[in-house]
Amino acid sequence: MSHVVVPEAEALLDKEIKVLDHGFIRLVDYMGGDSRIVQSARVSYGKGTKSVREDEALIDYLMRHQHTSPFEQVVLTFHCKMPIFIARQWIRHRAARVNEISGRYSVMEDEFYLPEETAIQYQNKDNRQGRDPQEVPVHLRQKVLDILTKGQQVAYDDYQKMLADDIARELARINLPLSLYTQWYWQIDLHNLFHFLELRMDEHAQWEIRQYANVIADITRAVAPLAFRAFETHVVNAVRFSGSEIQALAANLRGQEHDLKGSRKIEYEAKLRKIIGNPGGE
Repeated sequence: MSHVVVPEAEALLDKEIKVLDHGFIRLVDYMGGDSRIVQSARVSYGKGTKSVREDEALIDYLMRHQHTSPFEQVVLTFHCKMPIFIARQWIRHRAARVNEISGRYSVMEDEFYLPEETAIQYQNKDNRQGRDPQEVPVHLRQKVLDILTKGQQVAYDDYQKMLADDIARELARINLPLSLYTQWYWQIDLHNLFHFLELRMDEHAQWEIRQYANVIADITRAVAPLAFRAFETHVVNAVRFSGSEIQALAANLRGQEHDLKGSRKIEYEAKLRKIIGNPGGE
């Protein structure tokens, strides 16, 4: 099996793509692309025995039927810089390999995430993890930004004072806030990367991590465009129904009312809207 070189990916290597106010994503390295997926799926065939059109059909088939191992043959390595509160969500994707900057060995830089004024929003009353789209008054948005800025500066000043007194870095760092930026190298195979993107590009994910996911998605599309197209078709733009939702859908198709209630009804109708728009005409 020959070494796979993807010109579009080569053009992105070592280029920092800015995310948020001080963050970035950089493609450090990649191994494989669409042709590697095809080659691993057709172990007995050599390169060039199939057309691009047939390669695309095969990749689509693999994605559609959840044959995941050929996608695991493609590996991407990223250099990422993000606020700690985003890193703690990110690290829950445990199939990746991570090497993060150490606050025990290194002096942390004076870089904190500060949201834009328009990003200051109320707590959503229906979603305990989300924000409410209702507009926050300008004076309150500025008050929040002032509190965040002051807290970050006080915490970092105290950190520097402790370092100046020769207090151990591993102790001096413990009062630094979650808005502090951290960095890591993050290596992941394409199958698990697609799962990361499925969750973190979703509208229910926190806005800040969605910005990182969107940049990573663009890079991934450059590395494996056919695989990414299949991912969009069968995952991003697809809808999965539970058994009870299928029963509800069958009832609707028969012109009957379904019996879903509460949050299950809300989730079911959201899936219908994704397919056909607003089913109730509201």
